Amino acid sequence: MKTIDPAALVGALTELAERAGREILAIYSRDIEVRDKADHSPVTDADERAERIILQGLAALAPDVPVVAEEAVAAGVVPDVSGGRFFLVDPLDGTREFISRNGEFTVNIALVENGRPSIGVVHLPALDATYWTDGRDGAWRRLGPEPGKRIACRAPGDGLVVVASRSHRDAQTDAYLADFEVAELISAGSSLKLCRVAEGSADMYPRLGRTMEWDIAAGQAVLQAAGGSVTTLAGEPLTYGKPGFDNPHFVARGLPRATARAEAGPR
Repeated sequence: MKTIDPAALVGALTELAERAGREILAIYSRDIEVRDKADHSPVTDADERAERIILQGLAALAPDVPVVAEEAVAAGVVPDVSGGRFFLVDPLDGTREFISRNGEFTVNIALVENGRPSIGVVHLPALDATYWTDGRDGAWRRLGPEPGKRIACRAPGDGLVVVASRSHRDAQTDAYLADFEVAELISAGSSLKLCRVAEGSADMYPRLGRTMEWDIAAGQAVLQAAGGSVTTLAGEPLTYGKPGFDNPHFVARGLPRATARAEAGPR
């Protein structure tokens, strides 16, 4: 990829995600035809049309950077990412939320460099919200027509606010959470959960189920820029470009309480 200013790149990716979001909303307002992919997960015209818009945009923006996109991979198109820099695209994360029309679905575009997501955009078409980071200037959120505002993880209080999957929470997740002091448990769909931790409205998001790299890369980039982290359950960094692009179980966290108190200084 030719040298490009990260702020300019994230601006272009944000416009691309929002353009894909408008296409998704055009289908959202009509009857939704649902089909099953080979892995029995649902797919709709919105997934495919949004991905087409994003792929065309990325080809014009950075033609030399490989793109790993969910629906393309499902169709057998898997590029070589051994060069260490590639885009990850989930054109419609939370297809079940889209089908149920609860608004909690996202468009996700991330740039991965050396195994970590460095730039990320998460757009919520139905909620008219966009989260992004250029990897250098923190994490940002724009709601509707408002100017973008910087967001940051919060220091947890006496109990954790935990966000869990609306469609995929299971007994294994509940067992994991039994080891923590949980003050509130909220449900959300798609990569919105990572953004909830990044903006400080939740402290932790554990995922003990199957996810793919494109599901979380953009959200992880935003969360990291906001001061949080995504690790395996053993505390190891989550890396990208893995064979098959499957993720291990992971936990996303905001600002640890001890770190937050140290940064705040003496009371």
